Formats: sequence, C-alpha cells, structure tokens
Amino acid sequence: MKLFTVDEANSLLPSVRAIVRSIQKSHRRLISHQTAAKHAAQGAENGGGGMDEGGRYAGLLVELSTNAGELEGLGIQLKDYKQGLIDFPSMRDGRVVLLCWKADEGDQLEWWHDVESGFAGRQPL
Repeated sequence: MKLFTVDEANSLLPSVRAIVRSIQKSHRRLISHQTAAKHAAQGAENGGGGMDEGGRYAGLLVELSTNAGELEGLGIQLKDYKQGLIDFPSMRDGRVVLLCWKADEGDQLEWWHDVESGFAGRQPL
C-alpha cells in the first residue's frame, strides 16, 4: 500500500480531479441505462435478452473500470462513484489513516479519518 504525505496527495489532486469527474460522468450515464440493463439481464436468464444501447453500456463499463483502475494504480482508494469520494492512505501519529477528498471540495485536502471510522469520522487536517 502506498502511503501519501498531505503534500504528495495535494500535488496529485489536479490530475486526480479529472479522473474522478470522468468516473462520475460514466457512473451517471450507467445509471441512466440501469433499467434497460436489468431487463436485458432478466431476458438473458430466459434465453433472450439484449439492449438497444448495449454497446454504449459496455463502453461505459470499460471507461469506468479503466478510470477506477488508474486511481488504484496510483494508490488512491475510490470509495463512492456518485460523490467522487476518494481516500489517500497516509501515516498520522504512527498509524495508517486516510486523507479524504470529494469531487465537490477544493484544491487542497482538508480532511482525514481513521480507517475504521470511515467518512462519518472525518476530521479537519
């Protein structure tokens, strides 16, 4: 697991913000196809299936997966597609914590939380 300092994480935010926005956009588009995908899956169970925009849906899945993999490759944890919530593992007072950031927040990290407490336990840096 990669551990980030606050400065390292902040320096990545401009490029990470673009990835997170792309993830959010793909996620919104996938949700708009959710009903059609569900019907296609149910039809497939009965020997039929398919959806009119199946190719577009598959492309969105690949796009979402690729972008999520890019974050993971950097050592960043994607926690929520819709909110664009990500965590950067870090050391604080001799223990691993998570530096927390959401897509609607500023250009600098402002929050951290214990691994166990999650988003609800966020505290200011």
